Amino acid sequence: MKDVAGVYRLGELKDRIVEIKGVPTGIQGLDGLFFTFKRDDKGFKKVPLGGIPQYAVVNLTGVSDTGKSLMAEQFAVWRAGQGDRVAFVTVETPAAFLSAGLYERAKAYGIENTVIDENIIIVDAASYKDLRENLPALFDTLAYVYKNYRADYTIIDSVTGLYEHKEIMARVFVRQIFNFLKKWYQTGILVSQKRSSHEELSAEAAGGYAVSHIVDCTMVLSKKTIQSTYDERLYRKPIGELIRLFRIDGCRMCGHDTDTHILNISDIGLVSIGPSLKEMLNKKEG
Repeated sequence: MKDVAGVYRLGELKDRIVEIKGVPTGIQGLDGLFFTFKRDDKGFKKVPLGGIPQYAVVNLTGVSDTGKSLMAEQFAVWRAGQGDRVAFVTVETPAAFLSAGLYERAKAYGIENTVIDENIIIVDAASYKDLRENLPALFDTLAYVYKNYRADYTIIDSVTGLYEHKEIMARVFVRQIFNFLKKWYQTGILVSQKRSSHEELSAEAAGGYAVSHIVDCTMVLSKKTIQSTYDERLYRKPIGELIRLFRIDGCRMCGHDTDTHILNISDIGLVSIGPSLKEMLNKKEG
């Protein structure tokens, strides 16, 4: 029978299947929220993955001032601190200013600047219009980084900036980026912006729901102002204070926690994932 492009017997793909492994993120409270299952004589047992799935393309979305860029920078610095190479595509902030933030994250972690200097490769799409507005040029540049620096991780902050004023094309842009990162076996973090008019904890980024549907995993960050005595009791914060929330909206590569969690940003600029609202409510009622 004549071969048809894109059609495979399942068994023909065995050599191309990747093992599901966890990639530690360096973000306290996050890595334990992903898991797989193992079967034994007693049935199924949940096994912690210990990080986001390797080779996943993750959509990190939220309105402004929720900690998206901080999380992306933390991930980059932590992986670089472990000796891994990270390609960081900066679309919003020129490279010199991003570098200052990365050094701050390294200081907070206690990682020497010299450790990350060689391991984070910055692609400055904020300063170079052709990289920002011409996907083939960006892909050629990233391919150069992968070949010459052996990067295994790619961060784009923000992917929304690559289709400004072209939101109707968002699906096309994100699909091309997703397929490109998969081709190069990258573990990717795509930071995407939400319009403030969207439901805060929805995965709908600028460009529509299709953005989150294309990627492997979506993590949603939001913020809320304490406005009632009930909020005061639940969140243990006074009226008027701002809190941030975090939720994994979906992950097709492995199991994941589905609760909404408190998201904390420390005084030294490190993001951490705190208890779930369910845990807090149970503790309050107990």
